[in-house]
Amino acid sequence: MKNNIVKTMGFAALCLLTLITAASAQTSFHQLTANDFWGTPRANAGGVVAYTNCTIDYRYQARRENGGYRLNFNIRLILNNNKSWLDRSRVSTAQQMAEILKHEQGHYTIAFLEQQELLRTVSRMRFSSNYNYEAMAVFNRIDAKYKQLNIDYDEDTAHMADRVQQHSWDLYFQKKLKFLPEDDEG
Repeated sequence: MKNNIVKTMGFAALCLLTLITAASAQTSFHQLTANDFWGTPRANAGGVVAYTNCTIDYRYQARRENGGYRLNFNIRLILNNNKSWLDRSRVSTAQQMAEILKHEQGHYTIAFLEQQELLRTVSRMRFSSNYNYEAMAVFNRIDAKYKQLNIDYDEDTAHMADRVQQHSWDLYFQKKLKFLPEDDEG
């Protein structure tokens, strides 16, 4: 049986999660550039200069195995360029652009880390005949963790205005990416 559940992660002042249909996929970690932001800036963004919107799309096929079920997952991270935006009219220097992109990279990195944790977690699991519920519960639990991480990131950095906290988060992300465990598929 094939299931398709698509999750959306939008990042800005608050991380907004909704179910949507996804378009184009990122298959590996992506370094953001100003060209990744195709959407129209929001007039009432509350001082936010950029918004990064990512989707985690997951599908799986189940097969019976040893009295339970093994699910073969396809979990993709999608950068939604049309929903991601950057208000270029509020960017006056190359240094300011670099700082904005570094902050938005943090939001993308959080989505990438979520994708990687999902891949590792579900690849190690065996499911019962109630696998639809069990898979959704795992995704919801991990998604909630990263939703909170996005909220903490924006609060701690004051949306990048607190340079000391932004630097601390940048180091955290570098360390997490450097020591990312290998995927256990199977």
